[in-house]
Amino acid sequence: MPESAASKPAEPFRSSIMQIEPQWIDYNGHLNMAYYNVMFDRAIDQMWLQLGIGPTYMKDRNGSTFTAECHVRYLREIHLGDPVQVSVWLLEADDKRLHTFQELRHATEGWLSATSENMSLHIDMGSRKVAAFPPDIRERIAAVVKTHSAVPRPEGIGRNVAMPSKR
Repeated sequence: MPESAASKPAEPFRSSIMQIEPQWIDYNGHLNMAYYNVMFDRAIDQMWLQLGIGPTYMKDRNGSTFTAECHVRYLREIHLGDPVQVSVWLLEADDKRLHTFQELRHATEGWLSATSENMSLHIDMGSRKVAAFPPDIRERIAAVVKTHSAVPRPEGIGRNVAMPSKR
């Protein structure tokens, strides 16, 4: 018997499976660090479409999001031919900001390659200033935050960049 939506366990958003493009491989023979951000950005774009804040939102309602802060951790090399998938948790949100955490995993073997924690700002594209989300969008965002709050939190949220203490 199929699970009902109510009994289905909560899970983060999952992007489509993506392929590494040959020009993204650097002289070390692995995915260049810049292209991890491309993969994370493509996944966020897919999630934003579900939230109703993608290109159509920009065109019709003159709103968009800008990334204000990003912290990427590179944990395991990705190589040409590796299929990848990104999971996205919408951790918190307020009237103007979205706090997300992403994991880039090998799509068939499941191992973790990288994480990205981000703060995005909602922008009124007419003034190019931070602005509140419209009420209908805010409701969709709040529903996703509530659903994702039931998902176990991945390791690495809230980490900062620092040298290890030698005490």
